[in-house]
Amino acid sequence: NDVMTDVFLKTGGCECIQADMMDSCGSTPTEEMNGAGNLMDFLDEPFPDVGTYEDFHTIDWLREKSRDTDRHRKITSKSKESIWELIKSLLDAWSGWVVMLLIGLLSGTLAGVIDLAVDWMTDLKEGVCLSAFWYSHEQCCWTSNETTFDDRDKCPQWQKWAELMTGHAEGGGAYVLNYFLYVLWALLFSFLAVSLVRVFAPYACGSGIPEIKTILSGFIIRGYLGKWTLLIKTVTLVLAVSSGLSLGKEGPLVHVACCCGNLFCSLFSKYSKNEGKRREVLSAAAAAGVSVAFGAPIGGVLFSLEEVSYYFPLKTLWRSFFAALVAAFTLRSINPFGNSRLVLFYVEYHTPWYMAELVPFILLGVFGGLWGTLFIRANIAWCRRRKTTQLGKYPVLEVIAVTGITAVLAYPNPYTRRSTSELISELFNDCGALESSQLCDYINNPNMSRPVDDIPDRPAGPGVYNALWQLALALVFKIVITIFTFGMKIPSGLFIPSMAVGAIAGRIVGIAVEQMAYHHHDWIIFKNWCRPGADCVTPGLYAMVGAAACLGGVTRMTVSLVVIMFELTGGLEYIVPLMAAAVTSKWVADAFGKEGIYESHIQLNGYPYLDVRDEFTHRTLATDVMRPRRNDPTLAVLTQDSTTVEDVETLIKDTDYNGFPVVVSRESERLIGFVQRRDLTLAIKNARQKQDGVVSSSVVYFTEDAPQLPASNPQPLKLRRILNLSPFTVTDHTPMETVVDIFRKLGLRQCLVTRIRLKKLKFTSLCVCVQASPGHHHQEGRPASHGSDDEPGSRVHHVQLERRVLPPDGVNRYRPSPPSS
Repeated sequence: NDVMTDVFLKTGGCECIQADMMDSCGSTPTEEMNGAGNLMDFLDEPFPDVGTYEDFHTIDWLREKSRDTDRHRKITSKSKESIWELIKSLLDAWSGWVVMLLIGLLSGTLAGVIDLAVDWMTDLKEGVCLSAFWYSHEQCCWTSNETTFDDRDKCPQWQKWAELMTGHAEGGGAYVLNYFLYVLWALLFSFLAVSLVRVFAPYACGSGIPEIKTILSGFIIRGYLGKWTLLIKTVTLVLAVSSGLSLGKEGPLVHVACCCGNLFCSLFSKYSKNEGKRREVLSAAAAAGVSVAFGAPIGGVLFSLEEVSYYFPLKTLWRSFFAALVAAFTLRSINPFGNSRLVLFYVEYHTPWYMAELVPFILLGVFGGLWGTLFIRANIAWCRRRKTTQLGKYPVLEVIAVTGITAVLAYPNPYTRRSTSELISELFNDCGALESSQLCDYINNPNMSRPVDDIPDRPAGPGVYNALWQLALALVFKIVITIFTFGMKIPSGLFIPSMAVGAIAGRIVGIAVEQMAYHHHDWIIFKNWCRPGADCVTPGLYAMVGAAACLGGVTRMTVSLVVIMFELTGGLEYIVPLMAAAVTSKWVADAFGKEGIYESHIQLNGYPYLDVRDEFTHRTLATDVMRPRRNDPTLAVLTQDSTTVEDVETLIKDTDYNGFPVVVSRESERLIGFVQRRDLTLAIKNARQKQDGVVSSSVVYFTEDAPQLPASNPQPLKLRRILNLSPFTVTDHTPMETVVDIFRKLGLRQCLVTRIRLKKLKFTSLCVCVQASPGHHHQEGRPASHGSDDEPGSRVHHVQLERRVLPPDGVNRYRPSPPSS
């Protein structure tokens, strides 16, 4: 309070503000902000919904923080009264950890079920297990006693559809039948997914991370984290991934985990009645989502901190770590991958990396940055076309068309036919003596006598060259089809497709470097570190670095990306190559645009999100955007003691502002405070129902004491308690860069701009109110002027905000009008 007082003293006419508030209100500004007392003077208890928020509005961070402080103070004071109150205070203190435990358990369980269901349904497109139809191909052959080492993927219990229907496993007819059924299953899965989303939970589509970021910044989207969204997203995520579309389940798992967090918040009033505290839980839930998506609990915490969270206090860091730990432990207990490991793509490389390899690693980083830029621009252009043309009216047809094209083109290539996770796992693997992949078809030297786990570089065989052509075609296919897939009306993640593009490119580069080192080991770049017959180059490492580069180019992640990658693969000693590729990809991508894919989709949908990483480049002042100007409509204000209920209702009906300044009179226009539109509406509605004598001609008083009125006058309505006496203020010469930074750092809902001018050797402050329409990112703050007419005070103007009308699937976006308008 001392610091804020010093700040306000510089705005002029504020020394008397503190005295007036102390004398007239009987309480300090802090008590007023903390909500001491009832909200309504004519009620013993606050009525429901006052202080809550409407859909597609932003929360008031300062008010939510004040409410929690007041609640905590009451609990602490009551805990000294009795043992029962002490127990209740302890339960309140531990409720946060209980919520984290429940979130970790449920999100880990759902992730394990999703992984098992995806494996089974993906294999169902190609065949079925006769001994137990609910087994995937791998699980089916685990139980077989007739599987040989050479044909480890073949067992009598597993039969493809053509063999089951016709009895022939080979031949052109069997291939065509398997091809047809593969496409048919893919179309069925995608049709069910888009139909369920369209009918039951429209918010279950997409990745969910752009909306999660917006919600964590303080925006309200009712139903986005609801029970139906959780159920439908879980089911349709399995269907969408199993259909073979170029999408992943990692991003949607963050949405699923946040739905779990919102579900458990409703069990505790500490979180259900405070939107600020709820967002602390959602930040921790996002960390748990990444933890179960990649098996990376530490990476999940860093992802929540770096990528999605807007407000991340230290206690949220601890609770995020605990939620991620519980979620990872739960997933490990389910063991969906069957390898007794938490990581998805566990690898073991037997050779170190060399300094000269940093050159191809950096080149892969350049490729990742270019790919990220290309993907973001192409995908945003396609999504914008979807929103502005007839294409957006037929989401089911679009999903069916993209699925059909994907399945038809993917089946002939073995690297696109299999699931993307299996593809990445094969590309990451190092070639050992037990590998049967085409990528490991090297020419063996019969005179070689070396340990099994230390196989030297060898010349590539025909299988490797054949695999290179197939991987090149798969790379082009993945690049193109992912652009059209991400953003459709089904759950669709972007992590795995981006990693697949980078892993394919990295494996191709790795094989090329490996063969160069083998055939030209006498070159100066290879002479110092690659001797003949030595195991110098690991192509799988290049695939891992390429995957990190492409994912970083698309999402602009850095620290959390590197940690996720080494947790994902277990390759702890390869942090430096991963860091080099991640930083390079970010530099290259940032050269073409600062926004990642999630920020770009936030802008496309018009969500009111102020990114703390954005730079405000306009050299303007707060006075450059102030309204009204000449020939503009007058400012919509309320007076403290001369406005009737009818006047208030008319003002609410004729305008769409989020709130209104309250002034002494229309002549002086000296500022008293600020009142929220929703609180004003609810107050009048409840007063008409519960207070006798309130009619349209009743005068609304925002003063401390209403004057004595004749008995013939209608009953007055006193609404002092819903008035914010301390809105945040800045001067009219404040740079707009500072104003925007204040909105970011404090999460303001509105800000009053005061103008200081010298007149008759007195300082008077002219108040300019940012009258924010619904949906703008803003909030309340600290003391404003209050006093009598003959004292230095504030006159009220406002900054007009422009509203853009968006399609039904978007929300209103508000931004200040340009200074020239």
